[in-house]
Amino acid sequence: MMDWVVVRKILANLVLPPTGPLLLTMIGLLLLRRRPRIGKTLAWAGMAGLLALSLPVVAAWLAQTVGGAKALDLQQPVAAQAIVVLGGGTRHNAADYGGDTVSRLSLERARYGAFLAKRYGLPLLTTGGVVSKGAPEAELMRNTLQQEFATAVRWAETQSRNTRENARNSARMLKADGISHVLLVTHFFDVRRARLEFEAAGLQVTPAPTGGGQLHKEPMALGDFLPSTRALETSYYACYEALALVLRRWL
Repeated sequence: MMDWVVVRKILANLVLPPTGPLLLTMIGLLLLRRRPRIGKTLAWAGMAGLLALSLPVVAAWLAQTVGGAKALDLQQPVAAQAIVVLGGGTRHNAADYGGDTVSRLSLERARYGAFLAKRYGLPLLTTGGVVSKGAPEAELMRNTLQQEFATAVRWAETQSRNTRENARNSARMLKADGISHVLLVTHFFDVRRARLEFEAAGLQVTPAPTGGGQLHKEPMALGDFLPSTRALETSYYACYEALALVLRRWL
């Protein structure tokens, strides 16, 4: 039976940077003999697009535009009753940890969740299941929070495989305990879509994005206009979210 969650991720990776622009360039080069004008246009578009997406200034603009949320104001009180930490991926068979562990994104979210839990005294829920193999993201984040950040986790939602399921399953668990308002911990580039899904599941959401501090530095430096792999990674996530938002509206 075809696993559509995995298929969608594969198709997305073929469209998104860096693969998408590179494929566009290759198609343009293949067309140079028969359709030189179209071939040159596609090849230049692919190379220029990849270069632009590798610039920190472009990546920051994309992430801010797609993410649509500012950092949580820590000086203001919060009305939330719990904190939800959204899974951000898994490192499978990590030799340095002797097995599966959290990815960089999941680790950043777990750390911020621990910080907020200690600051506001709110209970934590981790959410994330198994997309293809390995341990559920929610369990790995729970272990990280409890063992490395000395922060208790009250709920671990381990069955979801995408953001919509994260929201629905988490909402079901939280509502059973009378909780309707949450701080939602995710990254700055996917706040908009995550918030839409959790609100559609019937929860009131206060976004608590992490990882976006580098987007607000002033004034700009020369490095903001030099290509970097970190900027390309940020552009990838921003483009992923933009594509997911479009598909969410259509479907």
